Amino acid sequence: MKAIQFMQYGGPEVLQVVEIETPKPSGRNVLIEVKAIGVNYADTARREGKYVIPTPLPFVPGAEVAGIVREVGEDVTSVQVGQRVVTLLGSDDATGYAEYTLADERGVIPIPEGMDFHTAVALPLQGLSAYHILKTMGRLEAGETVLIHAAAGGVGTIAVQLAKLFGAEKVVATASTEEKLEIAKRLSADVLINYTKEGWSEGVLAHTNGQGVDVALEMAGGDIFHQTLACLAPFGRLVVYGVASGQFTKMTPSVLMGKNLSVIGFFLPQIMRKSKLYQQSLQELLTYVQTGALQLTIGGVYPLDQAADVHRLLQSRQTYGKLILVP
Repeated sequence: MKAIQFMQYGGPEVLQVVEIETPKPSGRNVLIEVKAIGVNYADTARREGKYVIPTPLPFVPGAEVAGIVREVGEDVTSVQVGQRVVTLLGSDDATGYAEYTLADERGVIPIPEGMDFHTAVALPLQGLSAYHILKTMGRLEAGETVLIHAAAGGVGTIAVQLAKLFGAEKVVATASTEEKLEIAKRLSADVLINYTKEGWSEGVLAHTNGQGVDVALEMAGGDIFHQTLACLAPFGRLVVYGVASGQFTKMTPSVLMGKNLSVIGFFLPQIMRKSKLYQQSLQELLTYVQTGALQLTIGGVYPLDQAADVHRLLQSRQTYGKLILVP
């Protein structure tokens, strides 16, 4: 089968089209014929050797796939051959950039009737991230105010909508261009701020009557982390879910004491290890999409062999929504 693999860490150019053996399912694994692949910042971190956990070499990236079950292992009980499914692959064995992949049946969710593969694959990683950053880790309560950086990105576009569904009174959205801010506005963001302009954090405080926000989503690192921390209201929670800038941040813990602030880390594979929580929340998200309560933004669909170009696009920060590869 065709796959995208890298033999060494580096830039997008290390991604190579290769022919490897199609895997055989056993135990509780199922073989999925891949129809759509979600591209994520985690894939670029894997490629650069900067992921949260070590990435072995050689490696086929990709944790988010939708497709059709073609074979099942001898112990599989909940999935049938021919089912249309979507899944997140385990962080230790993600091999989504391929024509076929193996997945544990416990992480496989049927795609609702009438939903296409592109829509289904645009949801799991970023949808589950937004869901659990806001609800599980950020403990968002009705009537609170939320700050969402990169609000036109994959996580951001979903988080803006979920924050409203979860009862947020005000959503403050930041992005790097007016075009991206317009996307956040269409998704019901209340306040729009260009974070590339000096003094953006003062703007957040001004739009919250000087009080600050209750929950903030942060994935840039560097100065953005410290500026976001300064935007928190008393008892505010800042949830860190990435370091897209590559700038690691130092913090003096005592700065949290004055306003009873919390800084919380989020890593989706830990949620996936709680299978009931993972399945319940993904089913809830799929229902939101199916009923129209949650709109997914797809920024582009590309052939699998253009994976290197898609990584360049993603890291250029000129894209919006979800980028998808198709074998």
